[in-house]
Amino acid sequence: MALQSEPEVKVAKKNPESSVGFSPRRFTWEEIGLRTGQGHLQQERWLVIDRKVYDISQFYQQHPGGARVISHYAGQDATDAFVAFHVNKALVRKYMSSLLIGELAPDQISMEPSKNKLLVEDFRELHATIERMGLLNPNSLFFFLNFLHILLLEAASWITLWYFGTSLVPLLISAVLLTTSQTQAGYLHHDMGHLSVFSKPKWNHMVQTFMIGQPLGMAANWWNLRHIQHHAKPNCFRKDPDLNMHSSLFTFGKVLSVELGMKKKKFMPYNHQHKYFFVSEYHYFPKIYRCTSGLSRLRISDCLVCVCLHRVLESIWFVWESQMSHIPMNIDYDKNLDWFSTQLQATCNVAPLVKSLCAKHGIDYHCKPLLTAFADVVQGGKMVLFYHGKRG
Repeated sequence: MALQSEPEVKVAKKNPESSVGFSPRRFTWEEIGLRTGQGHLQQERWLVIDRKVYDISQFYQQHPGGARVISHYAGQDATDAFVAFHVNKALVRKYMSSLLIGELAPDQISMEPSKNKLLVEDFRELHATIERMGLLNPNSLFFFLNFLHILLLEAASWITLWYFGTSLVPLLISAVLLTTSQTQAGYLHHDMGHLSVFSKPKWNHMVQTFMIGQPLGMAANWWNLRHIQHHAKPNCFRKDPDLNMHSSLFTFGKVLSVELGMKKKKFMPYNHQHKYFFVSEYHYFPKIYRCTSGLSRLRISDCLVCVCLHRVLESIWFVWESQMSHIPMNIDYDKNLDWFSTQLQATCNVAPLVKSLCAKHGIDYHCKPLLTAFADVVQGGKMVLFYHGKRG
């Protein structure tokens, strides 16, 4: 599940391993755990990949995938995250060699003592099995047809308004067509952003830039830098950007909601979130501009009605379809879980191979009927309001 193209960073210093007679320094997990960029060692950031210790204190700001995502793993083992986010690992390791400062001491296990070693090993074996089975190979015809039908639906939406005018029926038909087109465009650009369609990252980025820019009016780089953090630390407050509005505009999760409620602040934003949820549409105005400039025969009021209607429909579709695997799940601070458990924490899964691994290690596996998942979205909101009400 790679999200970024390979780095183009100049090597800043000589690799110590190239020195004659070099003996790598040995570190313990306790030493590494102190180098998180916080506390009294806030200038130091270390991480571990395949038992090798890297100092990213200076490099993290030059990281091609963004400074924040690599900093989220400071003081932790980042082996599985490294594998997931990079396509050409051999190339990346060449640049990493300049950051190498040592390795784990022989008496140290390959991951933090708090993690389940057997689970981590089983997950890596499962990942290798899935790759051998070809389950990660994309269906090119499917993605081509998906791309084509998105363009056709959007064209049909604007042609409907242009040809039939802005009476109620054409307006509704146009809004439904545009809603379907842009919702599907959102999912297609998501797959492209994960570099999961084409073999070359550049091609994925080109199609993603078009799909997110033309139909949706957003910037691909902005989305990538946020979304890569979401997958690196899903549902981890202060590390997952999708939770940035917590405590300021909205509240998420039982743990964080209770924590906020216990502070008993005079003003609680969540008490008013039902009044302003609709203004969170960040690319609202570019759509209005495109609508008015592209179809000059429509009045501004007609454009506003069309855009607002299709945005309401699209938002409803997106929330019910995507948030059933996010909102009802656990939301908390970063607990430095293993990669497998971290990903399950924010996703309802349907894969039988993953399910069998969860059963083996006693990990909760969320697989539910569609209507039950929809109900959980509503229940998640009710639970938040319940906790706030008790402490109001």
